Amino acid sequence: MQQDSEKTTCDCEPMQNGEAMSPDVQDSKGSPGDEESQRAVPSAPPLPQETSPCPRPKLVFHTQLAHGSPTGRIHGFTNVRELYTKIAEVFNISASEILFCTLNSHKVDMQKLLGGQIGLEDFIFAHVRGETKEVEVIKTEDALGLTITDNGAGYAFIKRIKEGSTIDRIKTVCIGDHIEAINDQSIVGCRHYEVAKMLKEQTRGTPFTLRLVEPKKAFDMIGQRTRAPKSSEGKMVSGKETLRLRSKGSATVEEIPSEFEDKAIRKVDDLLESYMGIRDLELATTIVEAGKNKQNPDDFAEALDSVLGDFGFPDVFLFDVWGALGDVKNGRI
Repeated sequence: MQQDSEKTTCDCEPMQNGEAMSPDVQDSKGSPGDEESQRAVPSAPPLPQETSPCPRPKLVFHTQLAHGSPTGRIHGFTNVRELYTKIAEVFNISASEILFCTLNSHKVDMQKLLGGQIGLEDFIFAHVRGETKEVEVIKTEDALGLTITDNGAGYAFIKRIKEGSTIDRIKTVCIGDHIEAINDQSIVGCRHYEVAKMLKEQTRGTPFTLRLVEPKKAFDMIGQRTRAPKSSEGKMVSGKETLRLRSKGSATVEEIPSEFEDKAIRKVDDLLESYMGIRDLELATTIVEAGKNKQNPDDFAEALDSVLGDFGFPDVFLFDVWGALGDVKNGRI
């Protein structure tokens, strides 16, 4: 699919004057000095002038619709919502049509899911709304066997299906399906942890209905039911630097996570799944950043509450995360 795309490129947002800037860096041009003052001889040594930072090249990413399209180029986004808007403008669709994006693969591959970071050489594939379907579910055990994540723009979707679980036995439910409603109650705009809580609270033995929207598939993907691997997910970034997307604030270009940070992030992501039934590498990254320089669990809990207080993490989760960070630091993981 990528090979075909190289032949048909639609540069809907060309770089201006052959160069551009990163989304979080503005053009910096020195103000021209007064010509007469430049010719005058100063009576005292001039004060040192601050040097204007060198402009950084604009970060331009290539993108396609996952089910097939020409290649477009996008830049100038600072968060996921703006990224979807840029992609939608390139392909003349609504941003609300985009369910999620994968990096370097057009398939519904949760190992390639776009999270909070994009490698500077990554190719972005946007998965858009396909068929809508409704399924009736009867909860036969406490857990349905689902892991939920969201796209950062109001859509929660299925990231994992546990083998042998209640949901696994319903063959029309697939990884990548957006959960649009539970019992006809729309959950568009809900965060993944809210959706996971709603599903967990469904009464055992009582049927309920899920309205799902599957991503539109290319011909070679029809009939597949993607299953997530049992092992932890691999790196989702490439290159020595990545564009870090933030839900609040501007995007920044950063070095790829250190070995410690990478191990800690993935361990915290595992704990999020165990305690909350969600997967979210951006959330796990924020948790690790809040705890990596703290000296005790109380300081960690206070720091975490200041940035993620809305989540209301239980104390047992915080202690397990603190223990995991210590294990990684000491080489036990």
